[in-house]
Amino acid sequence: MSKGTAAPRILLSAGEPAGIGPELALKLAQQELPFSLACIADFDLLTEQNTALETNITLEALPSTEALHAHRCGYLQVIPCALAEPCVPGMLNPSNAQYVLNCLDLAVDACRSGLADAMVTAPVQKSVINDAGINFTGHTEYLAARTATKTAPIMLLASNDLRIALVTTHLRISDVATHITTSTVLHAIAVVNKALENDFGIHEPNIAVCGLNPHAGENGHFGSEEGTSIEPAIKTARSQGIKVDGPLPADTAFTPPNRAHYDAYISMFHDQGLPVIKALDFGEIVNVTLGLPIIRTSVDHGTALDIAGSGKADVSSLLAATELAGRLA
Repeated sequence: MSKGTAAPRILLSAGEPAGIGPELALKLAQQELPFSLACIADFDLLTEQNTALETNITLEALPSTEALHAHRCGYLQVIPCALAEPCVPGMLNPSNAQYVLNCLDLAVDACRSGLADAMVTAPVQKSVINDAGINFTGHTEYLAARTATKTAPIMLLASNDLRIALVTTHLRISDVATHITTSTVLHAIAVVNKALENDFGIHEPNIAVCGLNPHAGENGHFGSEEGTSIEPAIKTARSQGIKVDGPLPADTAFTPPNRAHYDAYISMFHDQGLPVIKALDFGEIVNVTLGLPIIRTSVDHGTALDIAGSGKADVSSLLAATELAGRLA
């Protein structure tokens, strides 16, 4: 955090330029925010959308991150990053894929150099980045590589009432089981436990671990991963003083009594846990990447190309992500 101020410095990458990210950035600037905020984006793109959507935000181009100052409602500080080609809302253009990554790189570099305290990411379109010939699995994996993080980061989705972390993220279902090992499950438990204590202020958190197979394997009748990988990880975590239960059958793990008891869940794969939290709290969820040397949060939704440029984008999730980034910073 910068000397002489208690206000965190937050950088927002505007995400896919043809999506709702630029609109969300403008709507975020309409909020009262207790920290410094700058958006990394193409200045002309924000200017065009500001005019088209009549958001009436005063845009201020910064010469560098060092010029960042306190946020004022109705103003948006912008760190310019140029598009390769002009952008039309709702129309993907692979030529602008590198621009998306350039915005991320600027935010990462500022956070790592101490010029910013956290980064927040608007949604990106993975498909168009890959269409441009760039291998891109997702923010989590890209930021891990960009920060030279040696251990796998953990994706955690958090709402006011529920937190769900993932052992595996963006993998084909056919590949998931090979990535469920004692070490990967134990790593997830340890990282989540540390984050709950240090970042969320929960003393001796209770963690639930889901099984991989139906009925948590039914004593080996429906799969062996529970016995060979998940249970040994839980046993080791307990020996380290972590309060953890499981493996729980995923179809009953998220009942209201369980949700009231556990501070976080460890889910084995993307679509085991995320549909639960998104069904309950969509629009109020924050995606937090644990295990990076920087603070990064994000929204719980995609680029919404179908409504891009319409003024219909809901800023709730981005606001929640930015507020959490400020608290973590």
